[in-house]
Amino acid sequence: MATTGMHHEHRTGSSGEGAWVTGWTGFAGVMMIFGGLMAIFQGIAAIAQDDVFVVTRDYAYNFNLTSWGWIHLSLGVLVVLAGAAVFRGMLWARVVGIALAGLSMIANFMWLPYQPVWAIVLIAVDAFVIWALCVGKGREARTD
Repeated sequence: MATTGMHHEHRTGSSGEGAWVTGWTGFAGVMMIFGGLMAIFQGIAAIAQDDVFVVTRDYAYNFNLTSWGWIHLSLGVLVVLAGAAVFRGMLWARVVGIALAGLSMIANFMWLPYQPVWAIVLIAVDAFVIWALCVGKGREARTD
């Protein structure tokens, strides 16, 4: 007599099979890479051409634009790398991704006098990243 029941096996991903994630964690990875690339472009623009930005004079936070360019460039590279690791299903990348998205939100808040619409869009992207990384299923993450 043959059995017709289905046998399900849960793999932790330690063998490298099924390393790609899906669902909200995949969405977070895409948004991290997108947000990181936008931060890289933002940083390059601030470093290369200081005169393309109009600065509001009465803003409470007044910083050197070139310094902010390097901050956005560095943060963008880190976010892209963490986003790629999120795609691989690494648990540490989810934790680091939440921290980096929070830092990116703060950096873009400080960026408001230079490019207000762009900064608000990236703050929203970072909020979606944090939300997606927090609601992603724990079984999607690998620990190695």
